[in-house]
Amino acid sequence: MNLTNPLLTRRQLLANTAVSALALSPSLSHADAAWPTKPLRLVVPFAPGGSSEIVARALAGELAKTIGQNVFVDNKPGGAGNIAMQEVANSSDDHTLVLGHIGTLAVNPYIFPKLSYDVNKDFTPITLISKVPSLYVVHPDLPVKNLKEFVAYAKANPGKLNYGSAGNGSAGHLAFEYFKMVSDTFILHVPYRGTGPMLTDLMAGRLDAAAVGAPALLQFIKAGKLRCIATGSSTRLPLLPDVPTVAEQGFKGFEMTQWYGLMAPSKMPKAHIDKLEKEAVAAARGKVVHDKLSQDTALAVGNTRAEFEAFIKLEQARWKPVIARAQIKPEGV
Repeated sequence: MNLTNPLLTRRQLLANTAVSALALSPSLSHADAAWPTKPLRLVVPFAPGGSSEIVARALAGELAKTIGQNVFVDNKPGGAGNIAMQEVANSSDDHTLVLGHIGTLAVNPYIFPKLSYDVNKDFTPITLISKVPSLYVVHPDLPVKNLKEFVAYAKANPGKLNYGSAGNGSAGHLAFEYFKMVSDTFILHVPYRGTGPMLTDLMAGRLDAAAVGAPALLQFIKAGKLRCIATGSSTRLPLLPDVPTVAEQGFKGFEMTQWYGLMAPSKMPKAHIDKLEKEAVAAARGKVVHDKLSQDTALAVGNTRAEFEAFIKLEQARWKPVIARAQIKPEGV
């Protein structure tokens, strides 16, 4: 007599099939759980010394504690960030990330007639790490104490003043062009290859002014090497309580903040993206990153992938008409 239970036999067959499928598809189990298998490279599209590097290192240090591998920052300046963005877009090692930025994500698509990559298709937003208020600063020898005096001086001396930025289309470029439009002033733009070299010339007196993210400037303001005449934030900053905002000095509604977010190549497997988002959001929202960025007057964010994607679209819609009005062009065009 055959006492075999047909239902039990069928269940055993299904179980064996599932085990076999997992054995044949390690990428669905072990490989995803083990990722990353080597240190992660976080590419920063700008020269060392600016807010971008400060934000990147703050996140990298905390992300390394939970992601399972070290995270090292690799500065790759040039081409308004396009060189680094193209390199990461073409990367296929699943261990290369890039620090997204207002310039590379919301500006470059509208100032470069043809990019070799698509910021909305070739990258996956992971999380918005930080928002950084822009500070408007001048060399201490310039005979102005506040923004109103700066505007009056610029109008009395048309074409005499200049300002520096990290390059065409950079956040500093946008911040100053935005202010020039609302104040109806003419101030010459001098683009550099990064914030660090620009600040060197500003403190040496070869430039008159600049708009730069707060983290890169506070030490120089406190040391008296630069004078802050206004903040681009909506309210005064705790570390600079005596410096009024642009809005307070006659330009109602004015606000200018830079922002930085973590991006991955869109070809990265979804399981890796999910793990990266979970750990990066936790790191950005954590106390260590919050405290580090707060010391430099930067705001830690740490939103979800979907929220960051929606934010990028809003910023692109915001800056497209500004770029058209200011006629911002790439260098050499």
